[in-house]
Amino acid sequence: MSVRRLVGVAAGLAMGVTAMTGCGTGDEPSAGDLEGKIEGKVSIQTWALKPKFTDYVEGVIAAFEKENPDVEVTWLDQPGDGYDQKVLTQAQSGDLPDVVNLPPDFALPLAEQEQLLDLEKADVDLEGTFVEGGLQGYRYDGLDGTYGYPWYLGTDVNYWNTKLLEDNGLDPKNLPTDWDSLFEQAETYQKTAKGSSYLISRKPGINDFQNLGVEIFNEDGTELTFNQPEVVELVQRFADAYKAGLLPKNLLSEEFQGNSAMYNESKVAWTTGGGQHINTTLKTEAPSLVDVTTSNHAFGDGPLYVQGLSVNAKSKNLAAANALAQFVTNAENQKAFAELVPGIYPSTTESAEDEFFSKSDGTNAGDAQVTAFETLSTAIPNNPRWSPAMETILQQQLAAAITGDATPQEALDKAVEECNKILTQ
Repeated sequence: MSVRRLVGVAAGLAMGVTAMTGCGTGDEPSAGDLEGKIEGKVSIQTWALKPKFTDYVEGVIAAFEKENPDVEVTWLDQPGDGYDQKVLTQAQSGDLPDVVNLPPDFALPLAEQEQLLDLEKADVDLEGTFVEGGLQGYRYDGLDGTYGYPWYLGTDVNYWNTKLLEDNGLDPKNLPTDWDSLFEQAETYQKTAKGSSYLISRKPGINDFQNLGVEIFNEDGTELTFNQPEVVELVQRFADAYKAGLLPKNLLSEEFQGNSAMYNESKVAWTTGGGQHINTTLKTEAPSLVDVTTSNHAFGDGPLYVQGLSVNAKSKNLAAANALAQFVTNAENQKAFAELVPGIYPSTTESAEDEFFSKSDGTNAGDAQVTAFETLSTAIPNNPRWSPAMETILQQQLAAAITGDATPQEALDKAVEECNKILTQ
């Protein structure tokens, strides 16, 4: 299971769902369906929660059935691999469960085909219940409504190797907080490091553009629009840094081992990861770095990774299905789940002051968890229309810009042009 929003299935799902014929798409549910009695048999499908979280899920279902004795719930859990294809098959055959765990990019094509309930029609104060970023994940350009209850969230924070910083002329108490300070400190760092290690070891990406405040798509989601002056400037800074030797020489080659691996080997002083990165990844893969790694907020608003529960708009027992989705995602149940799973956080506004998430135990790992939790109030989910094919195009063009084979403006214009072709396919 991953809190990261899996990308790349939206295009495939959309193609499959669009091709459906005679599979019970029908009319939208009427208000009476939602206002009916909470009764009958309903199913809920999760994603790779068995067997580790069986007790938790069965406990939540039992509590719901106790509160709603006229409802019988069937729990389906699908393995992690191939879940996108499983959902596609269910949608094509008209066998989509009543409540389904769908990240935003899985939910988008189903929402476009009116397979999912618009939660704006449900009797719930969405804005008063869930954090804004979580809701935004299920609100799509060019489509009215909200198509998923945010269930649990993740985000990234910056991690810094304080020993490398100190050894190379930097003050761990004065960490970079934006691109300006990062590139400035990278110059200072390399005066001592001289290529033995680096402060920066990655290219910019779509998250970085989004955190500059740039709109990735137009309002109706039909065109890419990220080739803006702010992005051109950022890419130019990376190109200048690469030319000046502030980034690894093999950054753009197949030999590049990746930022995370370099961090674990103390070859780079900066990486990013979830709120439990120290207690999970570093503790396992690079235990010597646990005590020398500190954290601060991601640059800009930060990324948001969303998982949620969507309601099948064609459910025969829509009132019960919607009630179940609301129950699973209520503050109490979300908190209990987040306490079990390292690195995820509740999506409810009620959890904002919960000391389990908002108070550090004084360790570097505890500080990172709090930093990540604080980021949730501003973090922005990726647009689910962004696909792996688009990402490949962007990375190819960024490589051309960084090596000087194209200007940043030329590269970004080309990326937008090629990505727009994918949108029209």
